[in-house]
Amino acid sequence: MQRIRLRYTKRGRLRFTSHRDFQRAFERALRRSEVPMAYSAGFTPHPKVSYANAAPTGTGSEAEFLEIALTEARDPGTLRELLNDSLPDGLDITDAVEARTSGLADRLTASIWEMRLNGVAVEDAEKAVAAFNAAETVEVERRTKNGIRSFDARSAVVDLQALDHQPDRPGDKACAILRLVVRHVTPAVRPDDVLSGLRVVADLAPPVPAAVTRLAQGLFDEESGTVTDPLTPDREAAPAVLPTATGTAVATAPEGAGSA
Repeated sequence: MQRIRLRYTKRGRLRFTSHRDFQRAFERALRRSEVPMAYSAGFTPHPKVSYANAAPTGTGSEAEFLEIALTEARDPGTLRELLNDSLPDGLDITDAVEARTSGLADRLTASIWEMRLNGVAVEDAEKAVAAFNAAETVEVERRTKNGIRSFDARSAVVDLQALDHQPDRPGDKACAILRLVVRHVTPAVRPDDVLSGLRVVADLAPPVPAAVTRLAQGLFDEESGTVTDPLTPDREAAPAVLPTATGTAVATAPEGAGSA
């Protein structure tokens, strides 16, 4: 059984698709592309697809991840092209690698988010960000299926900055951009929770809903303060392909790999 890991996007109007909607669209694309999927056992077999930490409905994303299991080996690059031909614009496969390591979900420990606040001056956003960063805790509330839940939105935020957005056209209204790095904790702290926290500490309330996009997702590097690509270990574990004197290619194991 071959396992392939994919990075995909949710862009434009497709940000409003639910995770269930995406599952249906993706499984249709698998059938149209004639991907040799492995199926679960039981009375209702379904394709073996593992989704990892999907973005909330209504948010865009450049870094969603999933893993599929195949019964026959396929080239990841070719598979990516076939799936893109069968998926709607906005749901795009941007990377595909063969899974050669374990624990993809364990490498998704933080996300970089961007929030576009139309109608908010950057000076007001900077003051609110400074108040949020200076606070030890910021208690916010979220409605769940079990009622209203209170939790701290500050502790999960590693970095929060306000950036100035240059107008695209003369006469464009003020717009501040927030860039934040958030750890994946329990309960999960989402961008809208951080926005609620800014309202708590600085009474910042954008006149229109924020446009939210996940820019990256992966393992948080404590030394550099960055979020690393979770597919890098799989690429590094791939055998190197060296040409021979006869013109054929020979695969060699990565340095340090031992024999079974």
